Amino acid sequence: MASHIARTFARRFHVSARRAALSQFNMPAMSPTMTEGGIAAWKKKEGETFSSGDVLLEIETDKATIDVEAQDDGILAKIIVADGSKGVQVGSVIAIVGEEGDDISGASALAEEASKKGPPKEEKAPEPPKQETSPAPESKPAPESKPAPETKAELPTGDRIFASPIAKKIALERGIPLAQVKGTGPNGRIVREDVEKFKPTAAPAATTQPAAAESTADYVDTPVSNMRRTIGARLTQSKQELPHYYLTVDIDMGKVLKLREVFNKTLTEKDKSAKLSVNDFIVKAASCALSDVPEANSAWLGEVIRQYKKADICVAVATPTGLITPIVKDVGAKGLATISAETKALAKKARDGKLSPSEYQGGSFTISNLGMYDINHFTAIINPPQSCILAIGSTQATLVPAPEEERGFKTVQVMKATLSSDHRVVDGAVGARWLAAFKGYLENPLTFML
Repeated sequence: MASHIARTFARRFHVSARRAALSQFNMPAMSPTMTEGGIAAWKKKEGETFSSGDVLLEIETDKATIDVEAQDDGILAKIIVADGSKGVQVGSVIAIVGEEGDDISGASALAEEASKKGPPKEEKAPEPPKQETSPAPESKPAPESKPAPETKAELPTGDRIFASPIAKKIALERGIPLAQVKGTGPNGRIVREDVEKFKPTAAPAATTQPAAAESTADYVDTPVSNMRRTIGARLTQSKQELPHYYLTVDIDMGKVLKLREVFNKTLTEKDKSAKLSVNDFIVKAASCALSDVPEANSAWLGEVIRQYKKADICVAVATPTGLITPIVKDVGAKGLATISAETKALAKKARDGKLSPSEYQGGSFTISNLGMYDINHFTAIINPPQSCILAIGSTQATLVPAPEEERGFKTVQVMKATLSSDHRVVDGAVGARWLAAFKGYLENPLTFML
């Protein structure tokens, strides 16, 4: 399936061969923010003709795999970037194309010429090392001449090493022996900076022997995908820069479960796929709460705080390559059945890697539900520039006091919901009001079905 944006960029980067027998086909940008991508698979072979509308190749972005269609008839003369290639820069030449009937004997020469144009861009990278070598004329051996780390390495067994907790944590993560680190803190205490600046002098000699053992190590290294790299960068930035705070409430899900059971019983065997899930009720209740407390339906954009008029809710979906959040748009204007159908369709496309950028970029609020994995409670990381994300745990039978009951207690189906908020946008009182509204809708679901 090819999206409209794929066609637009394919049209932009497809070069007509009317003036030249052969022409270059460049790596298209499948979204405004895309700078590099991967070649998932070529759908045409070298020398094979194609018609307008045929899928030429699949481009792997950081979130999905998108088909690129041909806008004209032609022939794929030479493939320069093969299947499975990663980190291909936008605008770089990936193939040579021509028109049907053209002489493609010169395709290889044109491909070599195109590949030669690439290295000059890479030659700019070595310039920084030149700057590093000039201001450091043999002044760097100074750290190596410090015998302190080596002398401290001979610390007698059993001697106590004084180090701060964060220094110990970093040393453990990086495999740095604290006995070889010289402390610069009070009374020789090892602090964080000492561990971060530590450079083992004997490391090269020591790593030559374990290299043989690595070949028989009992592990598998998986290359980091574009999607996983993007997830890591965005969530690290979010956790470091956004002032998160968390609010948790217990919600009685008894009425939702009964109402869902009644609805699903009315469905015939043919309509089993249309059965409602608890998450459908959660998404709908969240949209109603956003309508009641619109301050939570907002985003931090630096100079302004944008408050959205519609609830475009992102629903976190786990895929083989990582987490992605497709968007159910304008949830407040939709019923449970429509929400259920759209959520299922988006989740399937997400797992197949077929989401278009418009289906996962944007959104005003996010829901992450781990209840199906029997997770009772967790906190989620905000997806910037959004200001809130809701973490949903499992529903569990819980005994609560009930003076009106003969036994003095009763069993309630309780679900924990935790709201992570950006304190720059959503104050604690606003987050509390939103959670109260959300809880009220789920404990009385008929209020949002009238």
